[in-house]
Amino acid sequence: MKDLKGRTAVLTGAGSGFGLECARLGVERGMNLVLVDVQWDALDRAMTELQPQARAQGSSLSAHCVDVSVAAEMEALAERVRRNAGPPHFVFNNAGVCCGGLAWESTPADWAWVMGVNLMGVVHGVHYFTPMMLEAARGDPRWSGHIVNTASMAGLLTPPNMGVYSVSKHAVVAFTETLYQDLKLVSDQIGVSVLCPYFVATGIADSKRNRPRVAGGRQPTASQLASEAMLQKAVRSGRVTAADIAQKVFDALESRQFYIYSHPGSLGAVQARFEDVVQARNPSDPFADKPELGQQLRTRLGAISN
Repeated sequence: MKDLKGRTAVLTGAGSGFGLECARLGVERGMNLVLVDVQWDALDRAMTELQPQARAQGSSLSAHCVDVSVAAEMEALAERVRRNAGPPHFVFNNAGVCCGGLAWESTPADWAWVMGVNLMGVVHGVHYFTPMMLEAARGDPRWSGHIVNTASMAGLLTPPNMGVYSVSKHAVVAFTETLYQDLKLVSDQIGVSVLCPYFVATGIADSKRNRPRVAGGRQPTASQLASEAMLQKAVRSGRVTAADIAQKVFDALESRQFYIYSHPGSLGAVQARFEDVVQARNPSDPFADKPELGQQLRTRLGAISN
């Protein structure tokens, strides 16, 4: 996928962060863009910004307010795309939310929300768009497409106090690795990548704005507040930008690179985790390099000690 002009891209979570930055690169390259987000105001801002350049390129631009966790909404979106633009060449299953806290304090509502968006949003995108991409590939040996699913470095690690989020992202990594192998069985015309960013300045640190109201008005626990504060600090202090990640995504489209990392230097922690698994060692201390952070978190949570 080197010549992108005139090709169609579907991008979820397109109102901010990686999705919006990929939309900016896509419109520069003359792609026909299908912008998907759960927030109309974010879509309106994106459309206002991108429409003039799309017109100048002679490409199409459309906005769709969709909850990716709802299968019926994603099915309807896929049908609209098929009808109006045909099979997409690039599908970026990117929409995501974050919710932390101690594992036993996450409620069923927390799990349903995070897994619904982070995992099922990806599953729905793959389920409804891949068949039409395969149909296009069967009809034209020159046709090519690519699917990118957004996971996280948390999908390769097991940081404390982030259980719900990490589980959802581990599932996305496993699902995308399986998708890669499954597609290899039937076609070499559709590439697959999994995006594993670390701390990058996006809107995910503020995703609670879209969190459904918990029945009974339950307030966040101390661990959830601590997780939110640490995430916001880490994300907002990140030196790698969302625009940097978008460029990595487009590079992967060209090279068909599967794993996309924002911070390759963090892979040492991934290697240590896999060595723990292979050698049947107890999990390594995640705060070994920064013990002060571990102590801060334990103090904040009122750790029990002998």
